[in-house]
Amino acid sequence: MPYDFKLPDLGEGITEGEVRKWLVKEGDIVAEHQNVLEVETDKAIVEVPSPRAGRVEKINKEIGDVTKVGEVLLTISEDGATAAGEPAGQPETAKAPAAGEKPESVSVVGTLPEAEEEEEIRATPAVRAFAKEHGVKLETIKGSGPGGSITKEDILTASERTKKAEEQYGTVERIQLKGVRKTIAKNLVTSQQKIAFVTGMDEADITDLWVLREREKKAILRKGIHLTFLPFFIKAVYHALLEHPMLNASLDDVHEEILIKKYYNFGIAVDTPDGLMVPVIRDADKKSILELASEIQELSVKARERKIRLEEMKSGTFTITNYGHFGGMFATPIINYPESAILGAGKVSEKPWVRDGQIMIRKALPLSLTFDHRVTDGVDAAKFLTKIITYLEDPALLFVESA
Repeated sequence: MPYDFKLPDLGEGITEGEVRKWLVKEGDIVAEHQNVLEVETDKAIVEVPSPRAGRVEKINKEIGDVTKVGEVLLTISEDGATAAGEPAGQPETAKAPAAGEKPESVSVVGTLPEAEEEEEIRATPAVRAFAKEHGVKLETIKGSGPGGSITKEDILTASERTKKAEEQYGTVERIQLKGVRKTIAKNLVTSQQKIAFVTGMDEADITDLWVLREREKKAILRKGIHLTFLPFFIKAVYHALLEHPMLNASLDDVHEEILIKKYYNFGIAVDTPDGLMVPVIRDADKKSILELASEIQELSVKARERKIRLEEMKSGTFTITNYGHFGGMFATPIINYPESAILGAGKVSEKPWVRDGQIMIRKALPLSLTFDHRVTDGVDAAKFLTKIITYLEDPALLFVESA
């Protein structure tokens, strides 16, 4: 008999995913646990296996469709039975009432009068797909086909009307909000709504750190590792967190408790073609500069190639974003909820700097720290940022104080 395979719970609170690629087609024989499609969730691309063996009778979702957990992805015939459905090419309509029955429209206030009953939408599956492709809502169209059914010509006419209305002042390009970009939008709104955020800014003279990195990066590159400033930022933040633990915490709104994390997992913002992703380096306090550099490089590549696993993007306690690599000085980075702080590093530039009473040209690094004012206060945050600057300006301290 037919088995409807529904999108399973993928964990991590994921409620929906976009069908990115089908690995089977209708008529194929699949084995139990065989991967049948790729789904792009708000965190990564996941291969979904079939829980049953049999023949693929019907694929219910097209590439690009967003499907929610519990919706039917495909129908599998386990004993040769075919999936029930209407004849191909016939308009999809509601189930006909029994003889003598009259369908009722029911709302929360009871049965509606006949005049308020909704008209059924008559359109073949091909026409429905055509409408979706052109961004046209079927309920806004009056069909010109037999029995009031909607045709492709009706879709094209409606699409042209919409374009003319939208482009009366100029050309408009429509890009569907989906995948990583949709997740970014949702997470940022959540962060803005739930956190009382404040951003403090300062500069660090990283001339000595610059010289150290320039001296060592060629030898490290021969090992296949590109040495950036991020490993040094991580070490500086870690040592500063030891004295200012409220910046490595989160607020439990339900129990009204501040959770101070005794572990140090650093999220690293990575720019990818699909949007910003934040892989997490676990136990950063236990790793050397070289180990951190290697892991940053590995996770960055996996994120850009969309091969990163969900487990590699969770459990962060503090985030660092190095937007200075692309330009820009100061910013107001948004906290990666439910963390309580994020450090942003701007573009390094040469500028006059007073050092030991003398004006000289030094390498200046702009820093922006956004923190949750519910968890800690401005004084603590300012001292925390000052401590980070101390380590960056004298990188030898990172090695002296490391365990």
